[in-house]
Amino acid sequence: MGRRAFRSGQDGGRGSLRRWALRGTGAGIAALVALGLAPGVAAAAPGDAEIAEAQAAQDAAAAQVGAISAQLAQAEAAAAAAHQSAQIALQEYEERRAAQQAAQAAADAAAAEAEQAAQDLARGRAQVVEFARDSYMQGSTSPGAAALMSADGPAQLLERVALLEAAGTHRVDVVAELTVLEEQAAAADAAARQAVGEATARETEAAGALAAAQQQEISARGQAASLAQQRTAWEAELAAAQQTLYGLQGAQAAAQAAAQAAAAQAAAAARPPAPAATVGSSSGGGTASRPAGGGATTAGAPSGSVVERAIAAARTQMGMPYSWGGGGTNGPGYGLDPDTEVYGFDCSGLTEYAYAQVGIAIGGTSREQYSRFQGSTVAASDLRAGDLVFWANGPSISSIYHVALYLGNGQVIQAPQSGDVVRVSSMWFGSDYFGAVRPTG
Repeated sequence: MGRRAFRSGQDGGRGSLRRWALRGTGAGIAALVALGLAPGVAAAAPGDAEIAEAQAAQDAAAAQVGAISAQLAQAEAAAAAAHQSAQIALQEYEERRAAQQAAQAAADAAAAEAEQAAQDLARGRAQVVEFARDSYMQGSTSPGAAALMSADGPAQLLERVALLEAAGTHRVDVVAELTVLEEQAAAADAAARQAVGEATARETEAAGALAAAQQQEISARGQAASLAQQRTAWEAELAAAQQTLYGLQGAQAAAQAAAQAAAAQAAAAARPPAPAATVGSSSGGGTASRPAGGGATTAGAPSGSVVERAIAAARTQMGMPYSWGGGGTNGPGYGLDPDTEVYGFDCSGLTEYAYAQVGIAIGGTSREQYSRFQGSTVAASDLRAGDLVFWANGPSISSIYHVALYLGNGQVIQAPQSGDVVRVSSMWFGSDYFGAVRPTG
């Protein structure tokens, strides 16, 4: 990701200097033509002072390009590190936000139960009060007066007295039971509210860390962009200075350059042709070879049709912009600051979308996706199409910062980084390669 891009930038810078050198040699020859010189013809050449001045201007511009290139390399590395930290902070925030929402739902349910228990207790107490009032007004346990007066004999009278006493006692027992339930519901409600408070505090803490990480990434991106603009300006200045210097040097050494060119041509014509070189098998893409390890394979064989459909779903999003925090189960979406205006996917949003289209929920963050399937790990030497491959900046799952979908044949489809798009890339391994899991294994 960021480090590979930085290495390419270094190589490109050295290539630019070589191209400028060649262009400068051409400028010297062009100066000869403009002066009407031919090999072996002497003419007045620029003085040493003039060439020294041009050399100093070129050296100063080259020094500026070198200094800014070094600063830009550091800024790009810092931006890559900030992006990794921001990815981890985003995942932490999303997990804590989900925990807070779950705690809030539990608290709402507990509050509803406490309210119902309070209503039941109030209703039970009202029934006891009503029973006592009726008993007082009738001078006996209600509705005992009528029951006792209508008894057919002593036996039935005693039976009705016992039943009426039990009815009064039962009302009291019900109130006692409702009181206990109401106390338990109130305690559960209080515990749930405390859990909400703790979860909210953790969410707030994670939100603060996320905001800080976002600001660091924005700052790092801005610094890298500013330095890139400065380097571009100084590269143009260096190119102009080199053109001037090489032109003067070429005019001064016209006869010598022409003689050397003629001698080189004669030597090349006399030299027998060299045998054709054997084409090597190096990919030349800067991709490290696959390590022998990468963890043991515990996953079963992948489900072919499911994998094909998941990969096909991911391929439908080719060219979609990278959006930090964007996309998910339902497709692309707007990201988080600084990508609130970018509609697309981040790395885990793309893989979540691909597998959601075949009915497999893999989670919304890269470390959640690894954690969910860590019982189905895959060694680097056993990767198959459909496997999820991960990179991290440390040995723990919490340090995972990137995920891609392996396509087979040494390729992955991924949402790489800010400013890029969903695309197919060569698979790479290195010190930050974490491992792979198989959602269908």
